[in-house]
Amino acid sequence: MKNNKFYLLVVVTSLLLLSCLSIKDRKKSEEEKQNTSNKNEQPNMVFFLADDQDVYDYGCYGNEKVNTAAVDRLAKEGMLFTNAFTAQAICAPSRSQLFTGKYPLKNGCFANHTATKPTIQSVTTHMKNLGYEVVLAGKSHVKPSNVYHWDKEWEPVPKKNVPRDYIPLDSIENYFKNAKKPFCMFITSKYPHSKYFDVKNAKADDIKFFPFNENKKSDQAFVKNKAGYYRSIEEDNTQLEGVLKLVDTYLTDNTLFIYSADHGVSGKFTVKDIGLKVPFVVRWPKVIKAGSTSNQLIHYTDVLPTFMEIAGGNATPDMDGKSFLSLLKGKDNNIHEYVYGVRTNQNILNSEIFPSRMIRDKRHKYIRNFNALEVLDKNLTGKPNVDYFIKRGANAHKNEPFEELYDLQNDPFEQHNLASDLDYKSIKEKLAKDMFVWMKTQGDILSEDMIGIPIITPKGNKGFKLDQDTPRRKIPEAIKNTLTKDDYIVIEHW
Repeated sequence: MKNNKFYLLVVVTSLLLLSCLSIKDRKKSEEEKQNTSNKNEQPNMVFFLADDQDVYDYGCYGNEKVNTAAVDRLAKEGMLFTNAFTAQAICAPSRSQLFTGKYPLKNGCFANHTATKPTIQSVTTHMKNLGYEVVLAGKSHVKPSNVYHWDKEWEPVPKKNVPRDYIPLDSIENYFKNAKKPFCMFITSKYPHSKYFDVKNAKADDIKFFPFNENKKSDQAFVKNKAGYYRSIEEDNTQLEGVLKLVDTYLTDNTLFIYSADHGVSGKFTVKDIGLKVPFVVRWPKVIKAGSTSNQLIHYTDVLPTFMEIAGGNATPDMDGKSFLSLLKGKDNNIHEYVYGVRTNQNILNSEIFPSRMIRDKRHKYIRNFNALEVLDKNLTGKPNVDYFIKRGANAHKNEPFEELYDLQNDPFEQHNLASDLDYKSIKEKLAKDMFVWMKTQGDILSEDMIGIPIITPKGNKGFKLDQDTPRRKIPEAIKNTLTKDDYIVIEHW
């Protein structure tokens, strides 16, 4: 009798245990299925970045004389942004913002051909942590490798009878066909960056001119250069068409596709809108209403936070950017009150001391040129060799005033400086005050009440030294190699 009771107890216990395990297994299976479903719902993200193209040189942005049919198609199928910006109109600093969510001063890459701070986490870390593969196809121009550690990276490929290498279309196609997990791919073209195509018999009538260059209509060298630039734009458009064909062939309609160009070529090395305002077109058939437009201020630092939110994560507190996913979903909410701009003229090519900072809302823009000729005296140090270069920088930009203020609603091409107009005094003072607050948060080497003007250099003997020749300028023999380490602010991570 006791044995039968014991046997019954064992059977009941076993059944209860099996039932619990079965419930646990079912829950686990359901969770795994849900996780798989969520993972499958994560969209692929493709960002196509052109190189050195003005926002005004697209059909969808109002230039009927240039062939940008592929970009125009994206605008019809997605959303066109009219107020998208980068903070610096040169290649490496512009790209570093895209990849880090941080402005150039904060991420460390604020002069061309320089490195991001080695402690920064970039898109490669953040998106991998959210389950994505992160791929670079084309031009890099960012470093160091421990910050930008791509899952896959393909260099541009040589192509006959064109001035620049092509994007690696074959590698992109093979990847699209065989991708096993969600991916974030940056396709970075080397077009239309010079050197341009050689166009014979170029005519001014085939070029669209603007207030900032209409005085060049009779300059045949300028017209020929512009015609070659237009032809290079067309070649980049051909590459974009090839990519879109691959996307439409191999990927689902749950694919986010962004087109942009890293900065404008006509405003390169400046903080004018022609340099900092960028084309920005987004297609995402499952989310974005076709043919829509957004006039909200967005910024390159916003791209990574947006990608992270789409992938199911959140931007880190130290990022400058904010997600604009709500705009893609059709809401017209403000993302930023201001966007900011940085100019660092000390770089490998030009190297004249003329740093600038910019703050801009939707209507007004304030610029301070810290080494303008009118404030040169307070920037001098009393050291003849240092002051030679400070004077040289001020004189190289002698037509640029200490302060600039523009009403962009009435003067979109920044032709009329209102900085001395008393009717705009309060606007100027507020923008200046808010700009200096931002600069402080960025750890800027410049400040409102500084004495003198800082000069910068990389550590060691590499990079750009003010007292040495560059490809674009010569230094008198008597002044060469006269600056010492103590004369510079040395940027250790460059």
